[in-house]
Amino acid sequence: MDPALIWILAGLVLLGAETLIPGVFLLWVGLAAIGTGLMLLLITPPFWVVVTVFIVLLAAGIGLALRLRRTSPTRPQVNTPSSGLVGRIGVLAEPNSTGPRVRVGDSDWAARLAGDLAGVPAGTRVRVEGVDGTTLVVRPE
Repeated sequence: MDPALIWILAGLVLLGAETLIPGVFLLWVGLAAIGTGLMLLLITPPFWVVVTVFIVLLAAGIGLALRLRRTSPTRPQVNTPSSGLVGRIGVLAEPNSTGPRVRVGDSDWAARLAGDLAGVPAGTRVRVEGVDGTTLVVRPE
């Protein structure tokens, strides 16, 4: 069998394995093997050149992946208390057995008043100053 076809088939097997095994490590090995096989279809170099081309293609693919990963924007945290709550206005609800609650939008949150403001009545508008776990730190507006 032609060595070029072996390289290309090995690359295709690795790309197929990439779809079954999570991760991105087999992708670059498979693409480098396919690239090496395509080079072998055009010319017949010595073995050391074949290995060097494979290593260079592999290093280039990994370098490209690292560069793309570094420049990708960070994704916002969804469905976490800190995602967009700081600075929002809420209403202090009636305290229950677990402590004060604040209604922000359509959700009720456990709350802790910033400072010594224990006498703040229910219905007072408050601003979210921070988030401590799932407890909002609020201050009267």
